Amino acid sequence: MKGWRSKLIFIFIVYFSGFATAIYMLAPKPENENNPNIEKCSLQSVFPNFDSEEFVQSFNSGMHKCVDLGKDAALKTSQYIKEQIQEKQTNTQS
Repeated sequence: MKGWRSKLIFIFIVYFSGFATAIYMLAPKPENENNPNIEKCSLQSVFPNFDSEEFVQSFNSGMHKCVDLGKDAALKTSQYIKEQIQEKQTNTQS
């Protein structure tokens, strides 16, 4: 991000997202939640062939791939930063 304007916009987005989350969490439940006339929507009614166990396994493997990718990126980034620091130190010493 370049410039103070983009940083300010980013801060506003994060701030108002947190504010909206707080309002959602503190809002009272609707009164008609226990009404038997309201049909609850479920994944099984929308997707009759939906297998929750298969979805859980797929989601779990995807999350593990994301974590592994994040660890790899963090390792490469730390190595790059160490190289840059060593390069700057050798340049200032010479």
